[in-house]
Amino acid sequence: MDSKAGKRAEDKTDDKSREGAIRPFLWYWIFGLLLFMFSQSLFELMTTSPLAYSEFKQLLHAGKVKEVTVSETTVAGALKDSGLDAVLPKQRADAIKCGADGSCPFTTVRVDDPGLVKELEAAQVRTVGQQRSEWLSTLLAWVLPILLLFWLWSSMLKRGGGMAAGLFDIGKSRARVHMQSSTGISFGDVAGADEAREELMEVVEFLKNPERYRRLGGRIPKGVLIVGAPGTGKTLLAKAVAGEAGVPFFSISGSEFVEMFVGVGAARVRDLFVQAQKVAPCIIFIDELDALGRARGIAGAVGGYNEQEQTLNQLLVEMDGFDTGKGVIILAATNRPEILDPALLRPGRFDRHVALDRPDLRGRQQILQVHVRKVLLATDVDLGRIAARTPGLSGADLANLVNEAALLAARRGKDRVDRGDFDEATDRVIAGMEKRSRLINPLEKETVAFHEAGHALVAEFRAHADRVAKVSIIPRGIAALGYTQQLPLDDRYLLRKSELLDRIDVYLGGRVAEELVFGDVSTGAQNDLQMATDLARHMVTQYGMSERLGLAAFEQNAASLLYAGAAGPHRDYSERTARLIDADIARLLDEAHERVRATLCERRTLLDRLAHVLLEKETVDREALDALIALR
Repeated sequence: MDSKAGKRAEDKTDDKSREGAIRPFLWYWIFGLLLFMFSQSLFELMTTSPLAYSEFKQLLHAGKVKEVTVSETTVAGALKDSGLDAVLPKQRADAIKCGADGSCPFTTVRVDDPGLVKELEAAQVRTVGQQRSEWLSTLLAWVLPILLLFWLWSSMLKRGGGMAAGLFDIGKSRARVHMQSSTGISFGDVAGADEAREELMEVVEFLKNPERYRRLGGRIPKGVLIVGAPGTGKTLLAKAVAGEAGVPFFSISGSEFVEMFVGVGAARVRDLFVQAQKVAPCIIFIDELDALGRARGIAGAVGGYNEQEQTLNQLLVEMDGFDTGKGVIILAATNRPEILDPALLRPGRFDRHVALDRPDLRGRQQILQVHVRKVLLATDVDLGRIAARTPGLSGADLANLVNEAALLAARRGKDRVDRGDFDEATDRVIAGMEKRSRLINPLEKETVAFHEAGHALVAEFRAHADRVAKVSIIPRGIAALGYTQQLPLDDRYLLRKSELLDRIDVYLGGRVAEELVFGDVSTGAQNDLQMATDLARHMVTQYGMSERLGLAAFEQNAASLLYAGAAGPHRDYSERTARLIDADIARLLDEAHERVRATLCERRTLLDRLAHVLLEKETVDREALDALIALR
């Protein structure tokens, strides 16, 4: 079955290549025909002698004209090859070309001469009339300009990307077809998503051995929806399925269906399914499904016709209508499942939903092992340590981290990528590029040093806070003048109230340190205050951690609010409750402020010592921080 499908896909590719080769050949043929006609006209002009009309009349009266062909614009014919120099000047007579048979062809432009026919009859010259041919002038005046304009228009559309297949292929699917040899990806290239990989390995079994499931009355799923945050490997998993199954793989983005012309998207959906059923078994992969499958009524046109909805309706119809027995499986990927139309998500269309989360510690280490296969590593590189320093990073982030480390080592002329390169690449990916060229005055630099020292010390003296890995006052990114990096001991999926309160304390550590040391505050704590306020609001309104308001949730998460339509989110509580929420948030922040102030006042000497070391060395790692704390 696999070889037949591959042969059909190869035949289809050959047909497309032959079609592409025919088009330039057609233009070459037209150009050659025009060139032939031009050469024929030029040859006729070169083999005849042009005469002035007065010279023609002199030769006619002298009886030297043998025969003529009269048209509306010209008089052409043959002269007698004898005594021409007696009528015309010798120079003009010698210019007349005569053939071996004694005839001398000539041509002249006809003027308005009503008596010409009578004079020809009187001289007994054989006269032939010629009807004027209009096809050449019509071709040159009308057809060629139209063809030229059509060619220029289609060329501009192709370059602009509007209709890559040309004017007559506007309704054709723009999916890219790949075979196993062209994807080059298998499940061995996928790491950190074991459960999702197992789910999709069963899809491969459906394609390779469908009778194993049909014999018990099972039905092959029509569609599999891969859901996950950006960079978690959704497209990679889909390509791995195609590579393992060895079947044709139609890849298209959801945005490629919708065009500027009404009905094009629906036509492309129909054509895509027609092509897929011809080469079945195969896989259709629609990336960024949310661009095509957005819920109807949320972003529809107001008072007008919505092309996107028509395209979605056609997709729903096609998914209902095609036969899964032929082995056509639809894969789709999105990072915004909350805005998809419910009709897409029901069983019978996308039967399976595969969720991809950001990798945990073990998953990050496996992903790093995949990406360092082609990288020359030094012996001091510990992938487990790198994985521990990168919580929350996706697979794409980790791939970028490995690439940044390799580029740094190459820039420094090293033979291998060592631990220092990975440490700097990690800082660059998490916090941004170093901005050592940014000039900071001494007072601002001292403020940043005490600010970051406050964060670090509060984190060190909170039982439930993550340990500090590095403190730096080197500017990074766009607005960060310094940063304190914390590393969790393990991956956490649940946080207790005490842990959330400790996090609020760490957020406020920098602001309180500025108050304590300088008696004033700066704008550097803006992001810290925002994160502390958001966390306190979530504790009160979503997590039920308010003693005053009790076990109640007053806000929905942002994803569920998208189904509310144009009206947007609304409050389900009274103004009195809103005042209580605001008061409880303020209470949590005030209590955290007092706790942090007490901690830093108690350890003021250590705060000064850490800030001065930062001013001197700009960066303090874990070992140096332990040594400073031990000095107290």
